[in-house]
Amino acid sequence: MAQDQQQTPAITTTPAFAVHRRERVLVRPAGPTPRETRRLSDIDNQTTLRRHMPSVFFYRRGAGDDDPADVIRRALGEALVPYYPLAGRLREVEDKKLVVDCTGDGVAFVEADADVRLAELEAAGGGPLMPPFGPWIDHLLCDEVRSGAGVLNCPLLFIQVTRLLCGGFVLALHRNHNIVDGTGQGYFLSAVAELARGGHPAPTTTAPPPWSRELLEARVPPRPPAFPHPVYDAAPSCIPPALAPPEGDMVARAFTFTRHDVAAIKGSLPTRRRGSAATTFEVLTAALWRAHTAALELPAHEEVRLAFAVGFRGVRELGLPAGYYGNVVLPSAMVTTAGELQASSLGDTVEMVREAKAAAVTAEYVRSTIDLLVLRGRPSMLAPANLLVVSDHRHLGLHRLDLGWGVPVYGGIATVFSGAMFLVAVRDGDGEEDAVAVPIMLPRPAMDRFVSELEKMVSPSLVDEHSSDDN
Repeated sequence: MAQDQQQTPAITTTPAFAVHRRERVLVRPAGPTPRETRRLSDIDNQTTLRRHMPSVFFYRRGAGDDDPADVIRRALGEALVPYYPLAGRLREVEDKKLVVDCTGDGVAFVEADADVRLAELEAAGGGPLMPPFGPWIDHLLCDEVRSGAGVLNCPLLFIQVTRLLCGGFVLALHRNHNIVDGTGQGYFLSAVAELARGGHPAPTTTAPPPWSRELLEARVPPRPPAFPHPVYDAAPSCIPPALAPPEGDMVARAFTFTRHDVAAIKGSLPTRRRGSAATTFEVLTAALWRAHTAALELPAHEEVRLAFAVGFRGVRELGLPAGYYGNVVLPSAMVTTAGELQASSLGDTVEMVREAKAAAVTAEYVRSTIDLLVLRGRPSMLAPANLLVVSDHRHLGLHRLDLGWGVPVYGGIATVFSGAMFLVAVRDGDGEEDAVAVPIMLPRPAMDRFVSELEKMVSPSLVDEHSSDDN
């Protein structure tokens, strides 16, 4: 990782700029679409997913004079013809089951102008653009969506396109997580991008992507869980009072791991584990969990949990068709004590991650989890204390979303969450495309310990790319 820049206070700043938003409009499908009601799957219906997830894409000025807001608005309308459920509205039926009324009401769209240049936003972070962006990111996200906002009877997508003084622009959106997962979002945005580049409407004869949500329904009747599911087991709060800081005492930072950093961590593993070809995800997840747990200084007897998202689109027995854009991710979890985790080796933790990941990618595990969700009334996986959630966004294609202005300077998640870490594909300081950024939020004293723990596993050249206080 690159030289630590956090030691220079002036590097992370908050750029002062104003944004003029035009009145929100609804972008409806550009052609006729079916008017019907469609049920979501029991995975879509998870309580944890009842939220809007923010993404942001920064683009430099292109060669032409096309207005990005006009181009994207047109492409959205055309893409919503085959993806017409995204133009509908969610409502609840029996037992709080979610359905989408395919009303064609459209997605929320806001056109805006900001008196700031892309170079100023890049300079504010002291390095490549990536989360945490600081409070200024709120100016670029549609302001109708706030934390804790409901998901019923409102647009499923909230989009803002902001033109910058330099001719670049920012595309920011909130997606309803019940209707589409990260990969599904990538499918839809890829369709929008293709239409934006091509300048012609989608043929009305194009078959809509498959719905098929009935394939991920609970069995009738649901069966008792055949596997342990510790991520859904509630536990009392175990964070020591000293580490439960008042609001405003949190710090968010992003750490960039180059291929050389990952190789250094892999090289520290015992030969037998190096020979088993641990993946970048397995190695980084294990290292991050160990550093996170050590940073919190939990008592040795306290339980700690790791959950990570496992996709199962490739499990043939489930019969999911190509192009399925619903939620196809479930959490796989491990539970141990803080003392046991710290007493074990990094290699042992890597093996734990690998085994948990392999166990989750089976049809029976998926069906058992779906049954559990229904039997337990869709418990939130965010309930247990001392839970770290890791989600790998590197393969969603967001960092390559070309709307006609080339690939974005940054494309991916827009917000850092406490208790969650996202692996995001970025370019490092040398322009390498296979670097991995991990935005993290922790109490301030814990963050210092987290950095120290990572340095032990990588090298003294650990980089903390940039940071922002969560005030």
